[in-house]
Amino acid sequence: MAIGKVLVFAEADGAAVSSATLELLTKAREIGDAVEAVIVSADAAAVAPQLGEYGAAVVHAADPQGRLSGVVGAAALASVVASSAPAVVLCAQSYDGRDAISHLSARIDRPVLTNAVDVRVDGDALVAQSAMFGGNTLVDTKLTSGQPWLVVVRPKSFAAEPGGAAAGEVVSLGDLELGRSGEAAVLDKHVEEREGPQLEEAAVVVSGGRGIGSAENYGPLVDDLAGLLNGASGATRAIVDAGWVPYSKQVGQTGKTVKPKLYVAVGISGATQHLVGMKGSDTIIAINKDPEAPIFSVADLGIVGDATTVVPRIVEAIRARG
Repeated sequence: MAIGKVLVFAEADGAAVSSATLELLTKAREIGDAVEAVIVSADAAAVAPQLGEYGAAVVHAADPQGRLSGVVGAAALASVVASSAPAVVLCAQSYDGRDAISHLSARIDRPVLTNAVDVRVDGDALVAQSAMFGGNTLVDTKLTSGQPWLVVVRPKSFAAEPGGAAAGEVVSLGDLELGRSGEAAVLDKHVEEREGPQLEEAAVVVSGGRGIGSAENYGPLVDDLAGLLNGASGATRAIVDAGWVPYSKQVGQTGKTVKPKLYVAVGISGATQHLVGMKGSDTIIAINKDPEAPIFSVADLGIVGDATTVVPRIVEAIRARG
C-alpha cells in the first residue's frame, strides 16, 4: 500500500548523484504514490536524468548562489511542502541532509525521526525502524499524524535500483526566504586529497584500529594494503580521536556507513559502534591478536595475529603476484 507523495532531498557532487540519494528514491517508489526530489544545485539539468531514472518525476531545483547548501535546501523543501503537501520527506544522514532537515523541522514545526534503517507503510501510517544502543536494538516508530513525516535514513540501508521512466521535469524554485541563516556565505572550499575510490562507494575497504600500534603504521599497514586492493582506507573512532587519521576516514555509528564487497579490519577489536558502520559488508576479514575480539563474531575469515606482522606478509604476497 502506498501512502501519498514522497519528497526526497537529493544530493550530488557535480553531475554525480550520491548513492544515498538513489537509495532513498528507490525506497520512495516503494512507499509512495508519487516521487519528487529537491536538489540544491546550480546545474540541476545535469542530474535530472539520473534522478528521473530512479523515480523522481519532478526535480525542484534551488541555486545555492554561494550560500550554505543545508540552509538553501531547507528553504527549498519548505517551499515544496507548502505547495504540494507531501506525506513524507526523506533525506540521507549526511552533513547537508541533517542540516537541511533540522532547519525544515524548525520552519514547519514537525519532529524528525533520525537514524532510520528501514521505512514501510502500515495502513495509513508510516513505520520507521531505527537502530539504537549501537545497533544492538531495532525500534519501530509508527507515525500516524502531523504530515509531512520527516525521516532521516542511514546510507546503505537500501539497495539502489533504477525504476523511473525518463529525466525528471526540472522546476526552478527561484527566490527563497532564507531568513538570517541565508546571510552565511561559502567563501572557499577545500577538497581533501585522496587516492583511490571514495570511502562510502568503494568495493573494498581496509580499516585500521588501535591494534596497528601507532599513527606511523597507518600508511604501511592500511593505506598500502587498500591501494594494492584498489580500495579505500578507513579507521575506527579510537584512532581518529587519537589524531592518527582525519575524521573523514571514520567508519561506524558516528562516522560513515560502508557496505563494500570486502571489508578488511586491521587491528580492530570490534566495538559495537564500529560494527554498526560495516557489518553489512559482503565479506569481512579480521586481523587481531586477541582471539576473543568481538570483531571475529561478524568476520567471515579471522586471522589471529599481530597486525604489524600479518599485514606486511599479506602485502608482500600480493606484490609478489604482480
